[in-house]
Amino acid sequence: MNHPTTPGATASLRVRECVAYGLGDTATNLVWRTLMVFLGFFYTDVFGLSAAAVGTLLLVSRFSDGLSDVVMGVIADRTETRWGKFRPWILWTAVPFGVLTVLTFTTPDLGDTGKLVYAYLTYNALILVFTASNVPYSAMTGVMSADPGERTRLSSYRFVGAFGGALLTQGLNEPLVRWFGGGDATEGYRWTMVLFATVAVGFFLVTFAMTKERVKAVATREPLQLRRDVADLLRNRPWLVLFALGLCFVTITTLKQGSTMYYFTYFLNSKALAGSYMVVGTVGALVGAALTGRLVKWWGRRRVVLGALAIMGLSCAAMYAVGREGTALVFGLGLITEAASGPVVTLFFSMLADAADFSEWKHRRRATGLVYSAGSLSFKFGSGVGGGLTGLVLASSGYAANLEQTPSALWGIKALMSVLPAVGCLVAFAAFWFYPLTDRKFAEIQAELAERRGEA
Repeated sequence: MNHPTTPGATASLRVRECVAYGLGDTATNLVWRTLMVFLGFFYTDVFGLSAAAVGTLLLVSRFSDGLSDVVMGVIADRTETRWGKFRPWILWTAVPFGVLTVLTFTTPDLGDTGKLVYAYLTYNALILVFTASNVPYSAMTGVMSADPGERTRLSSYRFVGAFGGALLTQGLNEPLVRWFGGGDATEGYRWTMVLFATVAVGFFLVTFAMTKERVKAVATREPLQLRRDVADLLRNRPWLVLFALGLCFVTITTLKQGSTMYYFTYFLNSKALAGSYMVVGTVGALVGAALTGRLVKWWGRRRVVLGALAIMGLSCAAMYAVGREGTALVFGLGLITEAASGPVVTLFFSMLADAADFSEWKHRRRATGLVYSAGSLSFKFGSGVGGGLTGLVLASSGYAANLEQTPSALWGIKALMSVLPAVGCLVAFAAFWFYPLTDRKFAEIQAELAERRGEA
C-alpha cells in the first residue's frame, strides 16, 4: 500500500491543533493515571478485596485483553469515514469511556464473590473501551503529519497534556474523595470519578473536533489479512524494541505509582503527603516532556532515551537507602525519576510513527494503527505485570489493609518503590540499546518513501 500525503502533511501544525490533540491524553490520564495510582489501593482498602485477588485481577485482565489491541489496530487501519480512519473512534468511544470509569469506581452492596465478579466485569469492560479509544488516538500522531520533527513536537504536546491530566488526578483525588465522601470513601471515589469522567468526555470531543488526518492511504481493495499484518509486525525490529521498551517502562511506573499510597501510608506514616509527592513528580515529568524536543536537537533521540533510563534506574536504586524519616529525600528522588521519564514516554510514541514508516519502507505495506497498537498493548501488559507484582509482593510479604504492618510487609512496600523499578530500568536500557533506526538511517528511509509516494 502506498500512502501519499495531502499538501499540508509536512507543514508545521498549528498550535491550537497540537493543544487539541494533547487534550485527548489529558482526558485519558484523568482515568488511566487513576487506575495506575489509586485502583489497587481502592480495591484493597475501600472496595474490600484481598491484595492477592487484586494482583491476580490486574495481571489476568491485562494479559487476556492483549489480543484486542492487535485487533483494534487492524480495524482502525481499515476504517473509512469522512473524518478519517482514527479520529471517529475518539468520538464513538467518549461516552462509554466515561460511563465505565464511574462504574469501575462504584462499590456495590454485594458479598465477597459478587464484588470480585463485579470488579472483573467493570474493569475489563473499561479496558476494552480504552483500547478502542487509545489505539486510534495514538495512531493519529503518524497521520497528522509526515514530518518526524512535527511528530516529536506533537508527541510533546500530547504528553504535556497527559502529565497535566496526571497532575489533576494525583493532586485532587484524595482531597475530592474526602470532600465528596464526607468520611465515606466509597461515595467519595464514586463522585470524584463522575467529575473526572465528565471532564474527560468533554476533552475527547474537543480532540475529535479540532484535529485532522493528513497522511492518507491510497484506496485499496486488499482484503483483511490479519496473519500477514501481524507477520510484518513481528519482522519489524524497531517495533519489537519499542514494544519491549514500553512494556518495561509501564511496569516501572506502575510499580512506583501503584505502591505510592501504601509507601506513604504505612512506611513513611505520612498519607497526607502522598498527593503532594505525586504532584511534584508529575510536574517533573511534564517539564521533561516539554524539553524533549530541545534535548533531541542536542543529543539525538537514542541518546536521550538511554540517558533518561539510566537516570531513572539510579534514582530508583537510591530510594532503597532512604529510611522512614527521609521524606524530603524521597521527594527529591521522585522528582528526578519522573523528570527523566518525560522524554522516554514522549519519544516512545514519536518513534512508533517511525516504526510505521519502516514497515512501509520494508514491506511496501503500511499499518499505522497496528503499529501503534504496540503502545496500548505494551502499556496494558506493563500495567498488568506491575499491578500483578504489586499485589503479589504485598500478599507474600504479609500486608494487611488498615493495620500496622510487619517488618516484612514494610520491606515489600519499600522494594516496590525502589529495587524492582531499578531492575526494570536496567532491562529497558538493555532492550533499547538494540534500537536500529539512527537519525541518518531514518532520513534515508524518509527520502525513499517520499520518492515512492511522489511516483504514486
